[in-house]
Amino acid sequence: MGILIILNDPPYGTECSYNGLRLAMALQRRDNPREITVFLMGDAVACTKSAQ
Repeated sequence: MGILIILNDPPYGTECSYNGLRLAMALQRRDNPREITVFLMGDAVACTKSAQ
């Protein structure tokens, strides 16, 4: 079973995108890793920039 995480909030102002990325990393580290896809849209695209 694959997992899709969709992020739409900016990397600043709220912690929603940060928590979504942390969730994706935690799921990847589990004993039984699954295919995880993170879809960034809108302001969440700025999360890929270093130091955000």
